[in-house]
Amino acid sequence: MKKNSRMKLNASNVLLAIASTISIAGSGISHAQTTATNYPDRPVTIVLGYPAGGATDRVTRLAAKALSEQTGQSFIVENRAGANSNIGAEYVARTKPDGYTLYVGTIANTINRTLYTKLNYDILEDFTPIGLLASVPNVLVINPKLPIHSVTEYIAYARTNPGKLTCASAGSGSSIHLSCELFKIETNTNILHVPYKGSGPAVADLMGGQVDSMFDNLPSALPHIKSGKLLALGVTSPDRVAIAKDLPTLAESGLPKFAVMSWFGLFAREGTPKPIVDKLNAELNRALNDPAMRATYTDAGFVSPTPPNSPQQFDAFTQGEIVRWRKVINTTGIKVD
Repeated sequence: MKKNSRMKLNASNVLLAIASTISIAGSGISHAQTTATNYPDRPVTIVLGYPAGGATDRVTRLAAKALSEQTGQSFIVENRAGANSNIGAEYVARTKPDGYTLYVGTIANTINRTLYTKLNYDILEDFTPIGLLASVPNVLVINPKLPIHSVTEYIAYARTNPGKLTCASAGSGSSIHLSCELFKIETNTNILHVPYKGSGPAVADLMGGQVDSMFDNLPSALPHIKSGKLLALGVTSPDRVAIAKDLPTLAESGLPKFAVMSWFGLFAREGTPKPIVDKLNAELNRALNDPAMRATYTDAGFVSPTPPNSPQQFDAFTQGEIVRWRKVINTTGIKVD
């Protein structure tokens, strides 16, 4: 009797489980949707591949603060610097695709895809785009002691002194370096690249006269421009920027096709449920559309992304950047391993 009763009980449980499954399926509620409704229910970590204090760190912390306030959960910034941001990317590429470990990718990741012959991650295959965080122009700055006062004079000086004019960077393969390489291609000039381990040492030597010029990020260069320690010749953005309206673009200065914007974007691990990605995108755009946030961006020299800033739009942008920098790297023959 007990055995038959157990069999009947088990059969009843199976029927109840089937009925429950049918009920959930019929209601159109998936596990991913349920998870997204509750997301986030614990702290979220945002990893970036650069040390604290730089432009990537600053924009990430602005976004993390806004997302924390909006969702009621902590968004914690974690710096995993090294190898031109590859260390941070490789770390996130091995995490669980549940939306609780995110990555701030930059222009460097689209450059690195061609620059490095061996990478332990793929920015397209291992990550799902959420949305663009911000972009920032580079600015061509020189030591004020040089007999140069414009982009035109800079080009003329480079052509008169082939291989003697130096251009510093934050490291081989950085957007600052590639801006210089693209400039050399566009102007058919021979300018000597001098790589440093970071923007800080490069700027210090530029102000000290050990190197002649640099395509630095505008936010980090602006204080030195205002103090007169560096002379700005032009910005690399398509249009003039609000924080430095007196600076012409390189396009205005005789290079109509020249435009480079360093950028920062939010990624999740590939395989993260789409409802979670969509929710993160909605929260990100909510933060970016806040007037106070936009004012903070402007004051810091960042440019807000153009709406709608969808995951699909950001994905297309990322793929376009990979194609663009592949051409520059293949033309110049640069390789870093």
